Amino acid sequence: MRLSKRLETIVKQAALVCGGEAAADVGTDHGFVPIRLIEEGAADRVIAMDVRKGPLERAKEHVIQFGMEAQIETRLSDGLEKLMPGEAKTVIIAGMGGELMLRILREGSHVRKEIRHWILSPQSELSLFRHGLEELGLTIIREEMVEEDGKYYTILTAEPGQMHYEKEADYRYGALLIEAKSPVLAELLERELIQYRQILEHLERQEKEGARLRAAQIQEEIRQVEEARNAMQTVD
Repeated sequence: MRLSKRLETIVKQAALVCGGEAAADVGTDHGFVPIRLIEEGAADRVIAMDVRKGPLERAKEHVIQFGMEAQIETRLSDGLEKLMPGEAKTVIIAGMGGELMLRILREGSHVRKEIRHWILSPQSELSLFRHGLEELGLTIIREEMVEEDGKYYTILTAEPGQMHYEKEADYRYGALLIEAKSPVLAELLERELIQYRQILEHLERQEKEGARLRAAQIQEEIRQVEEARNAMQTVD
């Protein structure tokens, strides 16, 4: 099965830590990630979960199509609610906003201590999300960024542990991506810098108080972009 670049990266990161043990995919949608994990031999069993009945039915159809009913179980679940302790050592959560993913992690406290690795791909609110992982006692050990159809996706692996970054730009753009001088992140930073400067130029031509407040916010955005870009240029 061929997957999108984003899903392939998710599978690749999961395969690095699964070690052939059981995994769970939260918000499985069409069930393609669990199928690929079984194909790769990365997991011996996957619980594919979704809060929506429609996507879960499609996932079940795909599981049957690939003859993997014995290895992949589909389960209706709001986040981690129906995952029981000991059922999975690796959990994948992707394709959602960062705030929703944090809610799922917080409400999954009944299994959180049992999970060795988390494969996470928030689609928004990345700074908030990384701060949230820190508060939950999770540390990021691997990050990748991919570009697909003009959109940028971050896929990270986290495990239990302490994490703290000194700079806000590290929470927003990813300390490991900056350290690795990710070419995809570099591309994103240049694009954002151009956009923010254009917005700032427009705001500075206005005299309304709201525009001045927004301009101050954009200046802070620019500062963080430049901080991340400069760090990538100076990291050994």
